[in-house]
Amino acid sequence: MILTKIQEMAANAAPIGSTIKFSLGENIIHLDGKGDSNVVTQGDKDAECTISMTSEDFQAMVSGDLNPMMAFMGGKIKIEGDMSVAMQLQSLFG
Repeated sequence: MILTKIQEMAANAAPIGSTIKFSLGENIIHLDGKGDSNVVTQGDKDAECTISMTSEDFQAMVSGDLNPMMAFMGGKIKIEGDMSVAMQLQSLFG
């Protein structure tokens, strides 16, 4: 379900120009936006930015029940790597 949701959001957004890994508990999802489109796959691949959070918090964020900035400030989201890449996610969640 989470993989499908990220694929839908990525398909409707312009390529982000970088790579992001979502570590959502046992789900690891990789988004590669360096080509003509955003490609979303499962797998623990290298990425410029890794975003770690629970699957529940991710679903709440996607549904609009959890503010991404408040989640980050409250420690519910951990970001490793290039912070500017994480900021590009606004185009996906927007």
